Amino acid sequence: MSERTDAPITFYRLQGCPYCERVARRLGEFDLEYRSRFVEPMHSDRDVVKRVAGVRTVPVVVDERTGVTMAESANIVDYLESTYGEGSPNGSPTNTDGEPGGAD
Repeated sequence: MSERTDAPITFYRLQGCPYCERVARRLGEFDLEYRSRFVEPMHSDRDVVKRVAGVRTVPVVVDERTGVTMAESANIVDYLESTYGEGSPNGSPTNTDGEPGGAD
């Protein structure tokens, strides 16, 4: 996993949010590059998230590769698994021991 400013996935999150951490773990498990955007703690001040996703809740993921914008951690995790997990068209290569990572 890496956080880059030109990453194709933007991850809107709140510091210390367990739902956001769940998504962050899954992004890391799939070794996806993403950019974190930490949002305001006050729900009513999360205008950037509202503009992007139509909601003020986090987590929110915007995937430029697929054009998907999604909220709710369970939905995001399911999306990441189906889009980038093992066996998906965009999935990471897998070693013979079942661990992520391709041949060098």
